Amino acid sequence: MRNDPASTAAAVLARVGGPANVVSVAHCVTRLRLGVADPAAVDEQGLRALPGVLGVVVDGESSLQVVLGPGVVDEVTAAVRAQVGERPVDTAAQVKERLRQRNATPFKTVLRRIAAVFVPLIPALIGCGILAGLGGLLVNAGWLPGLTPALAAVASAFMALIAVFVGYNTAKEFGGTPVLGGAVAAVVVYPGVAKVTAFGVQLAPGQGGVLGALAAALLATRVEKWCRGRVPGALDVLLTPTVTVLVSGLVTLYGLMYAAGVVASAIGTAADWLLTTTGAFAGLILGGLFLPLVMLGLHQALIPIHTTLIEQQGYTVLLPLLAMAGAGQVGAALAVYVRLRHDTSLRTTIRSALPAGLLGVGEPLIYGVSLPLGRPFVTACAGGAAGGGFVGFFAMLGDKVGATAIGPSGWALFPLLAGNRGPGVTAAIYGGGLLTGYAVGFAATYLFGFARRPRVAAPA
Repeated sequence: MRNDPASTAAAVLARVGGPANVVSVAHCVTRLRLGVADPAAVDEQGLRALPGVLGVVVDGESSLQVVLGPGVVDEVTAAVRAQVGERPVDTAAQVKERLRQRNATPFKTVLRRIAAVFVPLIPALIGCGILAGLGGLLVNAGWLPGLTPALAAVASAFMALIAVFVGYNTAKEFGGTPVLGGAVAAVVVYPGVAKVTAFGVQLAPGQGGVLGALAAALLATRVEKWCRGRVPGALDVLLTPTVTVLVSGLVTLYGLMYAAGVVASAIGTAADWLLTTTGAFAGLILGGLFLPLVMLGLHQALIPIHTTLIEQQGYTVLLPLLAMAGAGQVGAALAVYVRLRHDTSLRTTIRSALPAGLLGVGEPLIYGVSLPLGRPFVTACAGGAAGGGFVGFFAMLGDKVGATAIGPSGWALFPLLAGNRGPGVTAAIYGGGLLTGYAVGFAATYLFGFARRPRVAAPA
């Protein structure tokens, strides 16, 4: 039975020093992200012990992430925001500035802000991806021919305009007017750009994709801020939007779309080359390193790459490889469950977290089982590497496995699978990778995941 979001929010706030100690509230797919004014007031152990809390990650001195799981995190975040309430603007700004100076490294800040642009788009990517897969199945089977065109329109409309949403979120995240960011990014997908020539090449609608939209909105935000400080107040409402859209739009047309298109094409070419020439090795590396990336929050850097591949090729070939890390984690957890028969508390944690792990939510098993034990985290990575190598090997043979959306993994990824050999072959390869990850993660953990007990010398 799911805990009441308001009660969970109240319990979390009580253990982070109360609502007055919270200066920022955000969330991603599975984690509630809180910024706190006084880190000493946080009861980390108390947070971990709360029902419904799957793990806690301390992200610097004054920031922490409370792992709650998909769906639940949205409700609890809303309840936390309601209970925190409004802050005096000057006080909140001062505290946030102190936190920025003390805690934020440039690299982590960039990753966090990029994630804030793309993470809100994931639900739409998932929904449209599943509908696209369903539509493809209906077309291949010859069923409901009168419905499939409408289904294709519903599934494809979001991807056709995703640049606008990226532009809107980018401006919102970086301090600009969201609708101006969306307006400039809309240039990227406007059909009329086909009449524009840049660098001797005729532009195509959508050229540069989400990367072009991201760059366009960032530029629009800079131009808007420049105008706000120089245009007289009486003319601001007329001149600032006009100059922002004009300057940013022209630079987007005559520079950013071309440059972003080159980068996007290079990403697609590199992904194809990586899998067709070094697929097994690439799968080993990607599958083996993804759990540490998730633990450190660095997996957020891959979101724009996934989105670019989905926009460009219809699916991302990287996600199924990375999803194998979760399979290794599940196998390792099962081995811990078998080996530590007398640890009732740990076995209870595994039983409760295993269903989420099978569906691709790995944080409960990472923070509740493998990472605290040490060695099982390493052997879980070995299982992920084996599963990734399995999928990558078939990519070298020409059998691509991709995902039409980002977010889910594990068994939850099956409805989103796509490839070049048909749904049956694609699902079989992905399923084989999961089974390989389970098996190797289990065997490696069972054999090498626990310290050997020292031998006791026999009495003379």
